[in-house]
Amino acid sequence: MGIKYRLTVMNFLQYFIWGSWLISLGSYMGNTLHFTGGQIGSIFATMGIASLFMPGLLGIVADRWVNAERLLGLCHLLGAGLLFWASTITDPDRMYLIMLFNAMVYMPTIALSSSVSYHILEKKGFIIVKDYPAIRVWGTIGFICAMWVVDLSGLGLNGMQLRIGSAASLILAIYAFSMPSCPPIKSIKKRSLLSAMGFDAFVLFRKRKMAVFFIFAMLLGAALQITNTFGQSFLHDFTPGYSHSFAVLHPGLLMSVSQISEVLFILAIPFFLHRYGIKKVMMISIFAWVARFGLFGLGNPAEGLFLLILSMIIYGIAFDFFLISGSLFVEMETEPGIRASAQGVYSIMTNGIGAFIGGVTSGKVIDFFTHDGIKDWRSIWFVFAGYALLLGLIFPLVFKYNHKADDLAIDEEELILGEKNLLP
Repeated sequence: MGIKYRLTVMNFLQYFIWGSWLISLGSYMGNTLHFTGGQIGSIFATMGIASLFMPGLLGIVADRWVNAERLLGLCHLLGAGLLFWASTITDPDRMYLIMLFNAMVYMPTIALSSSVSYHILEKKGFIIVKDYPAIRVWGTIGFICAMWVVDLSGLGLNGMQLRIGSAASLILAIYAFSMPSCPPIKSIKKRSLLSAMGFDAFVLFRKRKMAVFFIFAMLLGAALQITNTFGQSFLHDFTPGYSHSFAVLHPGLLMSVSQISEVLFILAIPFFLHRYGIKKVMMISIFAWVARFGLFGLGNPAEGLFLLILSMIIYGIAFDFFLISGSLFVEMETEPGIRASAQGVYSIMTNGIGAFIGGVTSGKVIDFFTHDGIKDWRSIWFVFAGYALLLGLIFPLVFKYNHKADDLAIDEEELILGEKNLLP
């Protein structure tokens, strides 16, 4: 098997693991284990906690002491055991602890899998910008396939979804150990943990424009976590009146339209950034979040199914025009010497602090609108839509940026290479 095909398999499995439970776990914990919204939100917030320090910490380990492919394999080996253990847990406190440990070993593998791919492609003489995008897109396909496997096998409401993820993690662990060697680069400049985590670039907060941008990136990161946590659980709660509808029988298939939309709308980013600039693109994203949540509140699995489908399609705009365009803006607005650290700050604000805030606060909103075990989903989604609307009204007033068309001109291949790593 050629090395590009081997890397394709590795990327497919990397995101298949995540897709097996990320979207459906909230339904299992809420509808089957009867955890509260606050408990579910806190469990999902563990990914934000782990993202604050584990990628930087294991990045240093891979830079200095351990081959990247071996570290990748070890993380997935531990993850396999933790996901299997989580599938046996019915207590929210124990589930929180196990999923925190799982996040600590899984979240760093997102960067590690990219590092392994880059190292091997370069070593074998391939052009990374040209050859990596076609490999990485199979990660998103793997995520979608996992959602379909769990949905079509009827495992969205039980712990077997975690065992599917565990099995895939074990396979990838063994597979990673067989990959070509990716040893530490002895000649690289040694970085501290604070540097690896991106703290070198916190100097950017001295600039009002960048400080405002990072704060809103954090607040939008919270919005992203909301639908990851509770989107599928919302569809399952239509069961009493719509038990034979497609959306209730196959919520995973319906939710996967969101991921498909991501892949399509990423192609529109170069045009929109070049023509309209980051300020208008971010505003498009923010109001897409308003529509995403609002359509959830208005839709239902029968005559309102088209509203749910439209919400899934709009998700691609909300996600790509915020997370990926924002990363490009950070890249173009920072000096070369701190660009890597600046991306670290951006990741911490969105995938770390933002995800933590989104997980915890959304759970509290769910609990507030839950009475006698019944969730008032319309009110819940309208609250989230109101939150996004408030951001949309404030953002253009406080974010000062004059767009010049040439400032964000960028090669489309560079866009896909540098930013699709942020996709699920």
